[in-house]
Amino acid sequence: MAPGETTFPAPDPAMLAPGSRVAVLLPLPLAGAYDYVVGPDQPLAPGQVVEVPLGRRRLAGVVWGPGAGAVEAGRLKPTGAVRPVPPLTRAMRALVDWVAAYTLSPPGAVLKMVLAEPAALTAPPPRLGLKAAHPEGLRLTEARQKILAAATLPLPAAELARRAGTTPAAVQRLKAAGGLIEVPLPEALPDWPAPPPGPTLSPDQAAAAQTLGAAIGQGFAVTLLEGVTGSGKTEVYFEAIARALEADRQVLVLVPEIALTAPWLARFEARFGAPPAVWHSGLGKAARKRTWRAVAEGTAAVVVGARSALFLPFARPGLIIVDEEHEAAFKQEDGGVIYQARDMAVVRGRMEAVPVILASATPSLETRANVAAGRYGRVHLPERHGGARLPTVALVDLKRHPPGNADFGRAWLAAPLVQAITETLAEDGQVMLFLNRRGYAPLTLCRACGHRLACPTCTAWLVEHRRGGRLMCHHCGHQAPRPETCPACGAVDSLIACGPGVERLAEEVAHRFPEARQAVAASDTLGSPEAVARLLDDLAERRLDVVIGTQVLAKGHHIPGLTLVGVVDGDLGLGGADLRAGERTWQMLHQVAGRAGRAERPGRVLIQTHLPDHPLMQALAAGDDAAFLELENESRRLTGMPPYGRLAAIIVSAPSAQAAEETAMTLAAHAPRQPGIEVLGPAEPALALLRGRHRRRLLIKCRRDQRLQPLITAWLAPLTPPPGVRVTVDVDPYSFA
Repeated sequence: MAPGETTFPAPDPAMLAPGSRVAVLLPLPLAGAYDYVVGPDQPLAPGQVVEVPLGRRRLAGVVWGPGAGAVEAGRLKPTGAVRPVPPLTRAMRALVDWVAAYTLSPPGAVLKMVLAEPAALTAPPPRLGLKAAHPEGLRLTEARQKILAAATLPLPAAELARRAGTTPAAVQRLKAAGGLIEVPLPEALPDWPAPPPGPTLSPDQAAAAQTLGAAIGQGFAVTLLEGVTGSGKTEVYFEAIARALEADRQVLVLVPEIALTAPWLARFEARFGAPPAVWHSGLGKAARKRTWRAVAEGTAAVVVGARSALFLPFARPGLIIVDEEHEAAFKQEDGGVIYQARDMAVVRGRMEAVPVILASATPSLETRANVAAGRYGRVHLPERHGGARLPTVALVDLKRHPPGNADFGRAWLAAPLVQAITETLAEDGQVMLFLNRRGYAPLTLCRACGHRLACPTCTAWLVEHRRGGRLMCHHCGHQAPRPETCPACGAVDSLIACGPGVERLAEEVAHRFPEARQAVAASDTLGSPEAVARLLDDLAERRLDVVIGTQVLAKGHHIPGLTLVGVVDGDLGLGGADLRAGERTWQMLHQVAGRAGRAERPGRVLIQTHLPDHPLMQALAAGDDAAFLELENESRRLTGMPPYGRLAAIIVSAPSAQAAEETAMTLAAHAPRQPGIEVLGPAEPALALLRGRHRRRLLIKCRRDQRLQPLITAWLAPLTPPPGVRVTVDVDPYSFA
């Protein structure tokens, strides 16, 4: 093989000869593949990426198999060149078809997620390196001698400078003087060391790691890795990753939010001696192209990414891990295809015949039901690693201890929590205050006329962000300066902030504890892995005493000095008609509480609540998760809700409320009438107006043993929405807003 040349796995053997009819799926929201005729240059096989004409454009599509359309063969256009990328495997094509059928999405829209970086479909430029030339008469300085000594083999310029201990400019000057010549670099090989031995595991961890590692190479299986917060689940599944690498297989690790993975990445590199590839929407084009090709060519051994990484075309998949599997962030609700990445990860594991690990301290009820039914296995870590103890949890009844007012204005911390913070700081401990609400205040109103400042394009109040002097909508991103007068009545200095956000809580902490060093942690203050890493480093090095934040603080971070967690509003997630409100609140509070006492010092958690007798609060205080989960589970079972029944939402959106209502009523009038099928609505969702579009929602409910997709397809097929009206299907909805 010549330097720089790349070989790919052999294509599917079902070759299609030149002149034969071929179906090509395009990465567009089209109903299916288009027929072409195989061009004269070379035969094609299913999975190959080929250039084809579409109207006046030329696009890259994937050969899906023999053509079977109704268009006369003589009218078909020929295919063009095959792109220099590995063909999509049979398993990958099956995944595209399965996801499209399950989510009722066009197959081309799913394929677009697979061919996520179009630039990666073109051949990369030849890789050139520099090598020593030693021409006669070359003036040799000490720096040049070091460069030439390092350049016995071709190296990229930056790497040559690093090895020689000089600057890139010195390398370039030596090249200009004729001392270095450009030569092709050899084929890039996986720069991945053999996994070193891992840390010493506890007996529980070792048993769990043995179970997970034994599944590598044994085909499809799903295992729940459940463990209390701080039990060392990550180290356990790291052992499974090591077994997959030893078997020369690639690993995919899905995480709910890539911005929060800085500590995970550091732990991974410390364990394996090399960083994983990273995949998320924030990567630059060059990095996305490089990573996509490395995954497809098999040189990226481990990929950690957000939900979209699920659709990367792995060459040699061997293991899929879904960390924090319970997180709602794995549900994709915007964009062309609506899907649950955790569930689709299980589907991909089955298609690829590889094991899947679902890791969580607070597994979803869906996963628990699959374990109970025997569809999934389970390994359990019941104790914290290293002898650390779980924190004590106490409730602060806000009816008995209302925060009231203070000399600095409205207060939000009740007296028992203030006392606990005082004691913790006096003992040189660190404090986390949790409030899952960004900004300064969730509502601004006029005390003169009662006008509330709302988003012009959403059914939502504008949230004040005092640090930036802005009012923001957290649904569409609309921003506006905070006005000096009321927009409705013109009153001056009449606008007041109602309710707390993390910024307002920080203001109270600064007044009550002026000597405490504090930071605010929210998605708008921690927008990158680097920012999260800096915050955690400040906490670990004791440069901070109090951190005030939202759910970004609840995601598995290890803060050794943190001994007190205060939950400012434990009831915040319990309102509304969300099916999973109780479950999500339990998961969130459980995860937040788990940040306390993870080292040698014991931790405690105080939860402020107006509902101390709520079963959720009682379960958290008693450490009796089983009681709450059984109650939640039985409620779902009695009402036939997931995981014991199926749901699908039909969302109608239109430029006008009348158009949305009329279309939704037409849908309701033609709703299926079958035993076991219940259609609810149409109704206005909480976000009846979103990004300038009016919305109506219908909900379809059926038994678990019934399939909703054929029924919905037959129901919607005769409908032709009026211009500007969109009808969207959300199978297994998570959001009901």
